[in-house]
Amino acid sequence: MLNFWLRSIGLGLATALILLLAVPSLRSNIIPQSISITDDDIGPLPVSFNSAVRKAAPAVVNIYSRQYSENDRSKLSTQGLGSGVIVSEKGYIITNYHVVAQADQIIVALQDGRVAAAQLVGKDRRTDIAILRVEGTNLPVIPLNQQYSPKVGDVVLAIGNPYNLGQTTTFGIISATGRSSISADGRQAFIQTDAAINQGNSGGALVNTRGELVGINTASFQQATDLETYGISFAIPYRLANKIMEKIIADGRVIRGYIGIDGQDITSVTARLLGNKHLGGIVVLGVDPNGPAADSGFEAQDIILKINGQKINGRQSVMDIVTDLRPGTVVDVLILRKGVEKNLSVTIEEDGRQ
Repeated sequence: MLNFWLRSIGLGLATALILLLAVPSLRSNIIPQSISITDDDIGPLPVSFNSAVRKAAPAVVNIYSRQYSENDRSKLSTQGLGSGVIVSEKGYIITNYHVVAQADQIIVALQDGRVAAAQLVGKDRRTDIAILRVEGTNLPVIPLNQQYSPKVGDVVLAIGNPYNLGQTTTFGIISATGRSSISADGRQAFIQTDAAINQGNSGGALVNTRGELVGINTASFQQATDLETYGISFAIPYRLANKIMEKIIADGRVIRGYIGIDGQDITSVTARLLGNKHLGGIVVLGVDPNGPAADSGFEAQDIILKINGQKINGRQSVMDIVTDLRPGTVVDVLILRKGVEKNLSVTIEEDGRQ
């Protein structure tokens, strides 16, 4: 029986070989001529990000912060190093506040060899954003896309001037979004990435694979905490940086609305107890006794549901809505107090906190 099966298999293989040799067209159906790795949605997978770098890199500048010598007020010396991003043909540059905070003179060096003294338009310590302006023609502007939304897993490139070595590009992914734990007051959400960000990268560009601005590089976790870490860096989202820039250009400073409450997100357990209708609301933990919320009758344990008819989506959305309102604006806030919905009118004041 065994000999029978071996003879049958051998005869079959020999027949198949003869057919392949005799009919070449059969070979392409069995042996592919080439193998390519593709994604049905995006086509061939890229093996280089050179195109993105060529689009973005010319608009990333080196920034040198200079200060007068204490012993000789006629002498200027470079005390700080950072990067910046040209975001407008008018010469507006976004960088970090800490890069230029102590500067008596700011020098900007473009990648095409041009060097210019920059005007400080304004700065905002809370978000670590400063806006500069330089004069010039045919200034390179980084690609911008307001519709892009950073997502975990997106490939990103960090472009800057680490340790004054010259412009350098590092590579990584977006590791997380909405990181507020390293913010001094927990009010600012960062993009976390594993692209290397070192001293001198601050104020530089974090871009996607199309070269579009994703964020402004601001710190590594090691710089923020003095811990020995690797692959944890942070950037300020472009949408926030752009909003701060527009406020500074309009008013010379950032004017924020304030109502004087502190709150926390409703947990999923609490939402279920409330019938899941109020998921996204926040529970008021404290009320500033001298703030407008106290004057309007807010109390601890109130649940904020809507502001001016707009359903809120957590603590961050409340801060975003309120800070964008101009002082003097009157808003209606829908709250839930002891199971009963109630509307309270609040007059926005200017936030004087730093």
